[in-house]
Amino acid sequence: MRDVLIGIDAGTSVIKSVAFDLGGRQLAIAAVPNSYEAVGRTGSVQDLSRTWADTVKTLVELSAGVENLPGRVAAIAVTGQGDGTWMIDGDGEPVGKGWLWLDARASETVERLRGDSGDVERFARTGSGLAACQQGPQLRWMMDHAPEMLAGAATAFHCKDWLYFNLTGQRATDPSEANFTFGNFRDRQYSDEVISFLGLEKLRHLLPEIVDGATSHHALSKAAGSATGLPAGIPVVLGYVDVVCTALGAGLYDPGTDAGCSIIGSTGMHMRLATSAEDVRLNRDLTGYTMCMPIPDTFTQMQSNMAATLNIDWILSIAGGVLKGMGVEKSKGELLAHVDGWLQEAKGTPLLFEPYISEAGERGPFVDASARASFVGLSSTHGFGDMLRAVFDGLALAARDCYAEMGPLPERIRLTGGAARSASLRRILGGALGASIQTSEREEAGAAGVAMIAAVSLGIYPSMADCVADWVRPHQRPAEPADEELVRRYDALFPAYQQSRLALRPVWHALSHAAGSADQQDRQK
Repeated sequence: MRDVLIGIDAGTSVIKSVAFDLGGRQLAIAAVPNSYEAVGRTGSVQDLSRTWADTVKTLVELSAGVENLPGRVAAIAVTGQGDGTWMIDGDGEPVGKGWLWLDARASETVERLRGDSGDVERFARTGSGLAACQQGPQLRWMMDHAPEMLAGAATAFHCKDWLYFNLTGQRATDPSEANFTFGNFRDRQYSDEVISFLGLEKLRHLLPEIVDGATSHHALSKAAGSATGLPAGIPVVLGYVDVVCTALGAGLYDPGTDAGCSIIGSTGMHMRLATSAEDVRLNRDLTGYTMCMPIPDTFTQMQSNMAATLNIDWILSIAGGVLKGMGVEKSKGELLAHVDGWLQEAKGTPLLFEPYISEAGERGPFVDASARASFVGLSSTHGFGDMLRAVFDGLALAARDCYAEMGPLPERIRLTGGAARSASLRRILGGALGASIQTSEREEAGAAGVAMIAAVSLGIYPSMADCVADWVRPHQRPAEPADEELVRRYDALFPAYQQSRLALRPVWHALSHAAGSADQQDRQK
C-alpha cells in the first residue's frame, strides 16, 4: 500500500527528509547539516552537486528508518530555502555555485533600482520589495559586473528547483518564487514589465516554466530512483518556497481564525493571510513580500527581518569567548541553558537593541544593506543580563515593526522555528505583539507543509482546508495569552525603537562607506 508521503526541506542550516503517513502523522526524519561558504565580505554561495548529494543521503537514511519505504512511498515533495540564484547549463550541469539569500553583493544594484520611479509599478505587480537576496537583482549584478558568471547558463533555479530537476529532469519553478521576483501575483505568471524594469530582457530565457505543485506533478526519474533507492515513476511534487510551506504546516491558513504566523529561526518571517488579491495591502515604502499560496486566490504577505536568532547566537558567542579566555569551555547548549537566569538578572531600566546583526543588513520592514545592530541607552548600571534581555526585546520589537507594516496586529500568532521552544521568547513576543502565542507539537512544519501540497495534488484530500483539519489543528498546543504588564511595557518602548532605527540610518551609511574605503585600500596594498 502506498501510504507514506516524503517531504524534503532543504534549509539554510539543515537538509532534511521527513516521512508522514497520509493522515499527517510523522513517521521518521533524516537530516544532514547544510554547508555554504563566504565569498569576500558580502558573498555567500553553496555547491549545487553537494546539495543534491546531501539530499540523496537523507532519502537513503530515511529508508532505513521506515519499514519497506520503497514499497510504501506515495509521493515525494520538495521545498527549500528561498531567493538566491542556482544556474545550470544545457546539459544540466551546474554553472558555478549557487548564490544564497544571504548574499549581499547586489545591494548597490537594489539601491539604484529602488531609486528609479519605475519601481512603484514593479512593486504593484509583484507585491514584493526589492532586496539583494533576490534572483532578479543578483542576475542583474552578474550581467553588469561579472558577465563571465553567466557563460553557458541555460536555466536559473532556486534551491528547491535544482533538487526538483535532479529528481525529475524537469526545469521548473513554483508560483511563489516566480511571482514575487519576476511576475504578477494576481495572475501567477511572469511579467514582461517587471523583467524589463530589472533590465533582464536578454536573460529572459533563463527563467524556467512555472509549475504549480498543488495541481500537477512529474515522475521520479530512473537516475534519481537509482540514487535514492526509491521506485522510478512515483510522483514528485514541486512545493512552494519554504516559508510558504512552513506557514501552511504551522497553521497560517485556517479559515475563521485571526492568526498571523512567525518563523523565528536564523531569520525572522512574519506573515498575514490575504484571502483575495484585493485583500493584499501594499505599503508606501515598497517593502515586504507577497507570495501565492497553494490555494486558489489566496496569498501570504510577509515582512522579514534578516537576522533573528543570529542575534542571540552572537551575544552568546561573546559570553562564550569571555569564558574561553578564562579557561572555561561552554558549548552553545550550555550557554542557552543559562539564558533564563541571565534574563532574570535584567533590571527594569530601558535599553534598546536594534537586531540588524547580519552582514547583509536588513530587508524588512525596510531595505538597507548597510543596517547594523546597536544598543541604544547603555549606562554603567547595565550588565550582561540587561544586554541579553535587550536582544530578546529587539527580536520581538522587530517582529512588531514587521507586522505593523501589514495592517492591524493579529489576535493570535502561530509560532514556529527553533526559537519557538524558548518560553522566555514566547512570553516576550506575546507582550510585544499584544497577541496570544500558539505553537505546534509538529516541529517539522516546512516538511509537513510541502507534504500537504502533495496530499492535495494527489487527491488524497479534496481541498487544503480538509487537509488542514487533519494535518494541522490536532497538533496545535493551547494558546498562551499575552502578559498585560509586558504589553504595556512594549507599547511604551516601540515608538523609541522605530525612532532609533530611523535616526541611525545615516550612521550605518557612513560606516558602510568607511568599510568600503578600507577594503579598497587593502586591495591596493
